[in-house]
Formats: sequence, C-alpha cells, structure tokens
Amino acid sequence: MGAVLLITGRPGVGKTTLIRRVAEALGNRAGGFYTEEIRGPQGRLGFRLVTLDGRAAIFAHVEWAARFPHRVGRYGVDVTALDRLGVAAIRQALAEKEIVLVDEIGKMELFSQAFREALEAVLASPRPLIATITQSPHPWAEAFKRRPGVTLWALTPANRETLQARAVQWAEQALGDVAHPS
Repeated sequence: MGAVLLITGRPGVGKTTLIRRVAEALGNRAGGFYTEEIRGPQGRLGFRLVTLDGRAAIFAHVEWAARFPHRVGRYGVDVTALDRLGVAAIRQALAEKEIVLVDEIGKMELFSQAFREALEAVLASPRPLIATITQSPHPWAEAFKRRPGVTLWALTPANRETLQARAVQWAEQALGDVAHPS
C-alpha cells in the first residue's frame, strides 16, 4: 500500500487550492483531478471536474436538479461525467504517474461505485495518494479516513499556507519512499 494523505476542512477553506499547488509542484509526476466551482451573477451554479492533463466536464449543476437521480443540496449530479473523466483520470494516474491527486472525496463523488473502486485500487497499489475529503460525516468517507497508513490533516485559514508547503514536502517524501523502498 502506498502512503495516503487526506486533507479535510470546511468548504471554502482552500482544499482545492492545496491540491492545485501540489500538482503544480510535482508537474508531470502527478495525475488525477480537481474540482472547481462554476459561478454566475447569482452565486455558485455547479461544479466542474478538471483533470491534471486539462480535460474538463461539468458534473453537478443547479439546473440539473430534476434531470439526474443523484442530488446534493440544490445540485443535480451527473455520475456518468465523473466516471467518464474523473475515474478515468484516477486509473490513468495509477497506470502512468508516480502519485495520484484527487479533489475531492465528497458526497457528490461518492455516489459513484466506480469512483470508490478506483480509490480502493490506488490504496492497494504502491502509489502515494493525496486527496481532499469531506469533513461532513459519510459512512464510506469515515471508514476511508480510518484505514491503516492514512494520514489526516485538517486545513484551516490559520494553517493554510503552512499545510500547502507541508503537503508538497509529504509528496516528495512519499515519492522518495516509493523509489527507494526499505
């Protein structure tokens, strides 16, 4: 099993920014995806999934609430978009990259059985994983946080800058451990 670093924190604290900064620091060694808000004049409208190699798809939107069977709050969730792009990015990173980055393991993403299976495959591999994870209680997420070998950090406004730098250091250390196992 590879090393696992999970970052939790309240919405808007900077978890996605942390993942993006780690991805920038690691360059082509990292694969996976992050999510970003879709905003309009009336506020947040949905979420877009963006792979680290630049592909993107909307996977949740307020206008989809009646269109898709899965919902979180006022957002309809297109699980097929997550599976097609996000799960594929995890699998590709597992096969081709040195480290897997995932933003995020949240209620919307956990509707997907393929997403959960892809994360289990990463855990079963020697690849390190850095992922953001919901702070809200969810049975699968809570069990994932308690897995052996998982390190869990809570991101706050007070430690945001420090944890971003520590996450890059953690990734470099984990990659060094993979290259030189004891």
